[in-house]
Amino acid sequence: MKTDVEELTPTRVKLTVEVPFDELKPNLDKAYKEIARQVRIKGFRPGKVPAPLIDKYVGRGAVLQEAVNDALPQLYGRAVEQSEIYVLGQPDVEVTRLDDGEQFAFTAEVDIRPKFEVPDYDGLEVVVDDAVVTDEKVEETIGNLRERFASLTTVDRAVQEGDFAVIDLAAEIDGEAVEDASAAGLSYEVGSNASVEGLDDALTGLKAGESTTFTAPLKGGERAGEEAQITATVQSVKVKNLPELDDEFAQLASEFDTLEELRADVRTRLERQMRMQQLAQARDRALEALLEQIDIPLPERVVEEEIKRRNQQLEQQLQMAGMTKADYLKNEDKSEEDFDAEVAEAARQAVKGGFVLDQLAVQEELSVQNEELSEYVVAQAMQMNVPPQQLAQYLTENNQLPAVVNEVLRNKALNLVVEHITIKDESGNELDVEAIQRELSGEPPRAESEEADESAETAETETSAETSSSESAEADQGDKKD
Repeated sequence: MKTDVEELTPTRVKLTVEVPFDELKPNLDKAYKEIARQVRIKGFRPGKVPAPLIDKYVGRGAVLQEAVNDALPQLYGRAVEQSEIYVLGQPDVEVTRLDDGEQFAFTAEVDIRPKFEVPDYDGLEVVVDDAVVTDEKVEETIGNLRERFASLTTVDRAVQEGDFAVIDLAAEIDGEAVEDASAAGLSYEVGSNASVEGLDDALTGLKAGESTTFTAPLKGGERAGEEAQITATVQSVKVKNLPELDDEFAQLASEFDTLEELRADVRTRLERQMRMQQLAQARDRALEALLEQIDIPLPERVVEEEIKRRNQQLEQQLQMAGMTKADYLKNEDKSEEDFDAEVAEAARQAVKGGFVLDQLAVQEELSVQNEELSEYVVAQAMQMNVPPQQLAQYLTENNQLPAVVNEVLRNKALNLVVEHITIKDESGNELDVEAIQRELSGEPPRAESEEADESAETAETETSAETSSSESAEADQGDKKD
């Protein structure tokens, strides 16, 4: 088989492949067997029709086409391997020659990863947020905990902001009821602005048993965005009662006996969260700093696929949240053009980052061990709340393991970058990533005594080596005197 490679662009090539016809013989034999099972010719059992009769009644051309379709994936794979290129996506294949008994040739245009070298990243410096937990943040967290243990008490007065009103909602458009915009016995926090526009103002001042009607665009459902007549009826009015902030609350909300113990635990947990955020920031900003050092062309088709994937992901998230894209853009205060530009830039950075980490893994000769693959699958299974064996089986059956291996390789490449750069917080303190990782994993920090022991062992080793060297020298001098 002969393969020629023509570079159409730095990220796209055209393979021209010529194959001696003899190499198609296994595929032709397979094609005859397959067609023989399908045709029905009098006097022959299925699968037993001889090739000459298949050529006569079905046609040699159909057999050739079946054989070529069967052979193309393997031949294309061999051509890619011979050319030593890293292909991306599916190729555009065209059969250019099919001379029965003589020659078979085809072309394949396909996107490829650009060829480049990752420059030296030693000396890069990134800055992450400070990991400082303020008293205000501790009290805010404890306040959120109090909210979870709050109770509701019915009151006999008009609705005020901050109350919880139990309400019925009904919506109509042009006199027709909108079923998916109606609700009964809904507990709604007045002032939260969590429902249709104008509901908070409409409820304020109403007492139990009273109703009001107002006009507002629907937020979800089949008729989202359309103006509707909405009737809200108050069933009851309730106020929220927060527990007292004392030792009794600490015992109710946690395993601690005192409020001070609870505060100390909250501070420790917040510090841990901030440490984890620092590590995540360090990884993100290390990759950003590395990408700034590299300028490479990107295959537009690959970028477009990434943009499409991100948009589909957002649509799914909005559907689950009962929001439209228009609602999302309004909440984010973004125009459609600004949003599309941000998605496109994020997609380009993601594609570029993947290329750089892939190339770094090649340059550093990184590989994935079975234990690392297992650890990754277990971690993903825990996040998805499924048994690891179930996830592993799914990945295997759906041919997803190569993608998992690639993801683990990219993580290892990024970890390597993080290990070799300088990371400081906003206050100028240099971070010891390894020490933070040990702290988060629950490993004890290296004690000064351990370091002293290591220094003593090193000194003892050096002394022993010097003594041995001195004794050897004396022995040599003695041999010479003798």
